[in-house]
Amino acid sequence: MKRFFVLFLILFAFFSAKHAFALTQEEQRAQLEQELQQTEADIAKWQAILDATRNDTASLKHDANILKTKIAQAKLLIKQKAVLINQLDQDIAAKAAHIASLEGQLNDGHDSMAQILRQQQTIDAESLSQLVLSGNTMSDFLSDVDTFQTVNSSLNILFNQIRTNKQLTEEQKAALAAQESQQATIKAAAEAQKAQTQQDEQQKEYLIAQSQSQEKTYSQILADRQAKAAQIKAELFGLRDIPAISFGTAYQYAQQAQKATGIDPAFLLAIFEQESGVTSDGTFGANTGSCYLRDTSSGAGVSVTSGSTVYRVMNPNRDVPVFVKLLGVLGLDPFTQRVSCPQSIGWGGAMGPAQFIPSTWDLFSPRIAAAGGSSTPDPWDPHDAFLAAALYLSDLGASNNTYAAEKTAACHYYSGQACSRSWYANSYGNSVMQKAKNIQTTMIDPLQNL
Repeated sequence: MKRFFVLFLILFAFFSAKHAFALTQEEQRAQLEQELQQTEADIAKWQAILDATRNDTASLKHDANILKTKIAQAKLLIKQKAVLINQLDQDIAAKAAHIASLEGQLNDGHDSMAQILRQQQTIDAESLSQLVLSGNTMSDFLSDVDTFQTVNSSLNILFNQIRTNKQLTEEQKAALAAQESQQATIKAAAEAQKAQTQQDEQQKEYLIAQSQSQEKTYSQILADRQAKAAQIKAELFGLRDIPAISFGTAYQYAQQAQKATGIDPAFLLAIFEQESGVTSDGTFGANTGSCYLRDTSSGAGVSVTSGSTVYRVMNPNRDVPVFVKLLGVLGLDPFTQRVSCPQSIGWGGAMGPAQFIPSTWDLFSPRIAAAGGSSTPDPWDPHDAFLAAALYLSDLGASNNTYAAEKTAACHYYSGQACSRSWYANSYGNSVMQKAKNIQTTMIDPLQNL
């Protein structure tokens, strides 16, 4: 009978351990929730102080106080994100441990069931005469059989519960990827917040020093900011296959696209900067369309630089007819307009700054016209190209404006695949996100902080 007692202990330990584990998790979550609520209350308090400070008279001291308040609030926001990351870390670890525990219990259960089945087979094999000769009574025999059946029934309940929990946990595995993406987004936001806080600290110290030394007046510092903003706006922003435009104009197009699609301007500008490329001397335009279409029946063309034949420049069935028709409407020569050459696989033929192939541009054209007011959207017009890219990125989920959503959209924009599916797509996504961060902090933030 000892073996049955041991099996019941296994069942009891399983249910008890499960309850204790859940209780510990609940206690930890309650503690984090309490910390999060306190942090959010502190953030609201500093927001009220910031709103009140902004109503003061403009001065160096006034601006320094605003920065001081923003810094205090930013530090609380960073703390808030740290709590959220901690929560996600615990959730991810708990789910992984839960999966491992269930799998281990399921394996133990299989071993126990195998042992019981072997004992049942032994009982089934015993004849009544063997039972009589053994010296055991019929009541002993029936008691053993009843105990086997009871344990077997309990184990069936256990197995059903394990299978149910395992199925639920397997479904949660898919949610782990989403949690990890959320974690990456929060971490990226926290890093950006830290960087902004460091800049604000430096600016605050500068304003305090100027206020104390009276070397510069408020109007002089404001003039310095305006001059810096004018310099940023005037910087050239390269776009693929067309002349560079000013950053101020590019930013304006990105803001217009944001109103129509919700895409963050820094992210959209980063996509175009990535597509444009940078030459060795630091200017934009390293990437340019390097092929011309020559044969509409085969889709072959020539290299812009060498004049040598290049096959698969443009898909003759899918893209060539659309391309010829579009350029006819735009009044352009289809045989002298630069398009992208084919990569190692597939076809070339991508057009303009947004790098849409003709058939894709044709699909987006009505939406571009509706969003931007252009009767015939032009892939080489930067205004139309910004709208086209923003619409596509929005379709890919980037309008959620999270780090994970934007990086995923960037990978799909480049390769049509998730970042995890190919190293080159992931590299493209990482590069775009780094460019977006740089554009935001070095170009857009100074314009917004006038």
